[in-house]
Amino acid sequence: MSTFLSCIHLIVAILMSAAVLIQQRRQGGFSGVFGGGTQPDAGQWQRFTGLTKITIVLATVFMLTSFLLVYVS
Repeated sequence: MSTFLSCIHLIVAILMSAAVLIQQRRQGGFSGVFGGGTQPDAGQWQRFTGLTKITIVLATVFMLTSFLLVYVS
């Protein structure tokens, strides 16, 4: 079980790294990072690009596999 989780964890880590590196750079600086934009918060998930959504899902799976690996060991 630990070997299977480790393989999934490694694959997700590689995919997440690729998804982050492929994304385009924004010119917002730190104001966009901390939510300093002028757009309202309603419907924020719809404003994300497809690549950003994939990155969020991969990060969530990465965290879950990390917790499962600690729990199994």
